[in-house]
Amino acid sequence: MQRIVFPKNFLWGVATSSYQIEGAWKEDGKGESIWDRFTHIPGKIANGDTGDVACDHYHLYREDVKLLKELGVKTYRLSISWPRVFPEGKGSPNKAGMEFYINLIKLLVDNGIKPAVTLYHWDLPQKLQDIGGWANKAVIDYYEQYAEYVFKELGSMVPIWITHNEPWVVSFEGNWQGVIAPGITDFSTALLVSHNLLVSHGRAVRLYRKMGFKGEIGITLNLVPMYPASQSEEDIEAAKRGDGFYNRWFLDPIFKGAYPSDMLEWYSQRVVVPEITREDLEIINTPIDFLGVNYYSSGHVKAEPGIWPLDAINVPTGRDKTDSGWEINPQGLYDLLVRLHKDYKGIKIMITENGAAFNDIINREGNIEDDCRLDYLYRHFVEAHRAIQDGVNLKGYYVWSFLDNFEWADGYTKRFGLVYVDYATQKRILKRSGRWYREVIKNNGF
Repeated sequence: MQRIVFPKNFLWGVATSSYQIEGAWKEDGKGESIWDRFTHIPGKIANGDTGDVACDHYHLYREDVKLLKELGVKTYRLSISWPRVFPEGKGSPNKAGMEFYINLIKLLVDNGIKPAVTLYHWDLPQKLQDIGGWANKAVIDYYEQYAEYVFKELGSMVPIWITHNEPWVVSFEGNWQGVIAPGITDFSTALLVSHNLLVSHGRAVRLYRKMGFKGEIGITLNLVPMYPASQSEEDIEAAKRGDGFYNRWFLDPIFKGAYPSDMLEWYSQRVVVPEITREDLEIINTPIDFLGVNYYSSGHVKAEPGIWPLDAINVPTGRDKTDSGWEINPQGLYDLLVRLHKDYKGIKIMITENGAAFNDIINREGNIEDDCRLDYLYRHFVEAHRAIQDGVNLKGYYVWSFLDNFEWADGYTKRFGLVYVDYATQKRILKRSGRWYREVIKNNGF
């Protein structure tokens, strides 16, 4: 069997986010987030689950850092809870909330683990949603104030920053499909939110540079390679629209300083498109150090007139699926990475999330032999390595997720972790995939 070795200094890590693991939802002065509100609305989340306790990482972070050390990760991606630090989203910071992150990050650094910090992983302070959330331009200013405080407190210790996680999901799942917080169902609002998120991203990057820190800053996008279901002209055009909707709507303004003209034209014939100024585009186009890529699956698109908003549907291909119902397509990762390298000038890339939910069961010996997840990761690592061999500037890989956790609308029904969490006792068990990943990191390959 061929040995696969990654480049020297390749960054192997794991990822989490604040609302999904921290718990302590109203302790030590933390304010209410849109997720605290949304999860307490009956019928919104599987089994009526909430993130009130989650993995109780807020109290168990020392134990969790020991686990990270045991895994041997070189870097750990976490996010800051904005309402933990600014309970009302603005005004005076909550010192106790910031103290938690200072202690956590010091502990990571002391253990030789590079912190990679996401400023916004979906938990907007509810007080800001009350004034319109990301559809209100004023929230861009409040985000910048929040970012400035976090940079000031943590900037000297944190070498890797991510402004936003998956703005597509925040915009379209949160403000058009309504399946995640804040649960709004208006396509024009979703477009406005997407634009304001991108402007806030550019503003935070400029601020970070102005403050003179030596680390790197980028953004994380969930990207979905789109393949036509057939070689018919209609399906090829539909797949191009799918790509515009999921991928180019965010990639192009960040890297090319303009929204894709085909999508602007498509949307403007159907909904209200936000006002986009030249100044906005210059801010969004502020150079970044890396692109974070979250990859889980691919799309196979068939033209279907009358299906909103793209006159298209995603069709199954018969591939195996994860427990989330997502088709497993490792080659999609390779295709995506090569395409990003070609279309966006060899940008430095970090895979900031990749992983899979499976139905993990503790066996008679107390172990979790999650071969499906191990196989999923193995096959995706092979494709990432192939992309590097073909010239892609890929520098790191964060597996989602470090711990089983609260999976948004799915509550606790989906397990993505390398570490099993018994939610009743908060006991942690390293799964077989986690033990295998530890060896991958140790040997920088497999």
